[in-house]
Amino acid sequence: MTVRMTEEQDARLTELAQRWGVSKNEAIARAVEEASRAESTEAEPDVSAVSREMLDRWGPVLDRLGTV
Repeated sequence: MTVRMTEEQDARLTELAQRWGVSKNEAIARAVEEASRAESTEAEPDVSAVSREMLDRWGPVLDRLGTV
C-alpha cells in the first residue's frame, strides 16, 4: 500500500510512530482504528443524557406551555 502525504504530514507521522515505539505502518493502522471508534461513538449519542439535558434546559418552558 502506498500512502501519499505532504512532508508535514509525514513528519507528524514519523514523530507519532517514534513516540508510540511502532512503525509508521502500525501508527497509521492505530490512527485509523481510533478514528473509527471515535466516529462510531459520536454517531450513537447517549439518549438518556441528551434527554436529561433537554429537560433541564426546556423543562420550565414546557411546564408553562402545559398550564396555558
